[in-house]
Amino acid sequence: MQFVPWQNISDWNCTACGYCCKLYSVVLNFPEWLRLVKTFGAETTVAGLNRFYIKRADDGACTFLCHFGGSYLCGLQHMKPVACKLWPFKILSEPKYGHASRAQFNYRSRTLFVYADSMCSGLRYGAPTWEFTFSTLREFADIALGMRQAQCKTTSNLSSGRLCGLRWSGFW
Repeated sequence: MQFVPWQNISDWNCTACGYCCKLYSVVLNFPEWLRLVKTFGAETTVAGLNRFYIKRADDGACTFLCHFGGSYLCGLQHMKPVACKLWPFKILSEPKYGHASRAQFNYRSRTLFVYADSMCSGLRYGAPTWEFTFSTLREFADIALGMRQAQCKTTSNLSSGRLCGLRWSGFW
């Protein structure tokens, strides 16, 4: 895993490639774990030493990863864990991955440090666009700070259709 400061990223869009759901284990906070257990049963989660995780399928992917029409979609779109909502970004209060000046993001009277996981195929490198800085990144920050639940910019366009006012018939 290599993390890149946000100021090295021109733009980001989810490509619905499914890599995030195949490569990483999803850490759940207690309320997320409880919601999943109540909705889908305890067998959809796994307990670690001090954390809960979404269970992985035999192929290593998240149990809730759905393949549809050449794209991968989240089967938990209506109750997606925060870790999934934030990926590929890490929004921190300290510059954990270096390059503090390039990672610094001043937002709502707070200094945050924002990095992106370079494994994400949806990252475009270069000078940040206005849209990325003032729309996409702010949505990620709002989700990280607990000020927002719904996603519009921070998930695939297919997945976010229903949540952002577009009309299509889908899974959710």
